[in-house]
Amino acid sequence: MPINKQAVEELERRRQATEAGGGRKKIEARHAKGLWTARERLAHLFTEGTFQEYGQHAQHESRQFGMEGKDLPGDAVVTGVGYVDGRPVASFSQDFTVAGGSLGTMHAEKISMIMDQAEIGGIPVVGFNDSGGARIQEGVMALSGYGQVFNRNVRLSGVVPQIAVISGPCAGGAAYSPALMDFIIMIREGAEMFICGPEVIRGVTGQATTKAEIGSADVHASVSGNIHFVAENEEDAVGIVRRLLSYLPSNNMSEPPHHIEPELDLAEDPAMNDILPDSGKSPFDVKDVITGLSDPDSFLEVQRDFAKNIVVGFGRIAGMVVGYIANQPKELAGCLDIDASDKGSRFIRFCNAFGVPIINLVDVPGFLPGVRQERGGIIRHGAKMLFSYGAATVPKITIIMRKAYGGAYLAMCSRDMGADLVLAWPTAEIAVMGADGAVNILYRGDLDKADDRVARSRELADEYRAHFASPYISAGKLFIHDVITPSETRARVALALRTLLSKRETRPPKKHGNIPL
Repeated sequence: MPINKQAVEELERRRQATEAGGGRKKIEARHAKGLWTARERLAHLFTEGTFQEYGQHAQHESRQFGMEGKDLPGDAVVTGVGYVDGRPVASFSQDFTVAGGSLGTMHAEKISMIMDQAEIGGIPVVGFNDSGGARIQEGVMALSGYGQVFNRNVRLSGVVPQIAVISGPCAGGAAYSPALMDFIIMIREGAEMFICGPEVIRGVTGQATTKAEIGSADVHASVSGNIHFVAENEEDAVGIVRRLLSYLPSNNMSEPPHHIEPELDLAEDPAMNDILPDSGKSPFDVKDVITGLSDPDSFLEVQRDFAKNIVVGFGRIAGMVVGYIANQPKELAGCLDIDASDKGSRFIRFCNAFGVPIINLVDVPGFLPGVRQERGGIIRHGAKMLFSYGAATVPKITIIMRKAYGGAYLAMCSRDMGADLVLAWPTAEIAVMGADGAVNILYRGDLDKADDRVARSRELADEYRAHFASPYISAGKLFIHDVITPSETRARVALALRTLLSKRETRPPKKHGNIPL
């Protein structure tokens, strides 16, 4: 029996009505601001023709207070599954043209359904957040909807990668869903994210502020550290999503998308020998080392503008996906502080959850001293680094370039903290503290008697380095595996990665450890 023509026409009418969202005028208003619609974002993310929409005909409860007779196409969110570079990805995209993208019962149910689909299928989730918040007319039911979404964010954490894009407003409780995801990308203009807006803050505290001061992309990228990437526009945001996905496995049971080369290039790189300055106290840019280790144009820095004294990000070495954790001597001399510890720890834990090998580049004089750091809990925050490395079972390779002093030496993944391979450059100094500080403590009496205190101090410092801090002392005690030249580093790391990709490590059975949060 052929299908009824009227039924086909009715289906097409309903599809067109839903795809029109809030209507032509609202869509044109978005375009005038340089913003895309919910469907346009998905069209740019997914390979053409691969997106399968779920819940297109979902409807809100029309009997709710103040919503009688109102039509909310798709209940203000588009959900479905499509393909990105040949791999399936689940996604939801809130539609601001429909009721301001507000979240109600059916809206939350659609997001929950697509996240359940991601869990079942073992595929990443990408969420485009563009919402005025909870739908007030639905009262506690809207809050329940948020709870359902948050619960799924937590359930999927460490199971499949979760990426949030802040494409418009994301205020109040709505901000907690992206905060529970792995990476947040925020558009520089037109997006905002905060718990309490300026009016609420002024009403409660009397403090005057603006949305830009508390909720802009630049503030979250550089001050609060809430987001990981700033996108210049919608197209840039989708591009970052696609690039980020290219480093990530689909789920925690899959391997990262390595591009294994049949034969390793083990040639030395003489340019690496010229990166370090002549003086051990002069700064250098650790990103030059990362560039030298990585395949061309493969490094993707994460949280570039936050806690700049540590650099984290993804890259490839001989086709193998890796995560980098690197001290940055250009900022705070590479010291670990509260923010750097938080930034590094979270990235380590992500890499461990999804099987990404970790490369540690070390030039750290210690934890940042100061009353503010101590009162801010540097002990607790620094312990996160120790916990994260100690708990990580993925391949971990550590390169000690220059300084590695005190507890920070351990906190940057020493062999005792679980590094599978520790290599040191000849310039490395591994000790409880720097030579100058040690001399002042150990040889104070000798210095007081010296005719030329400065010359004697230098002489004793050189002796301390030779007898206590030399990398050969650590190599002799097997705290490090070998001393190498910088030019050998890429080849040695690539070879080690290839042998460590099959690493298997088991731990005592337990529900989970108790990280010092």
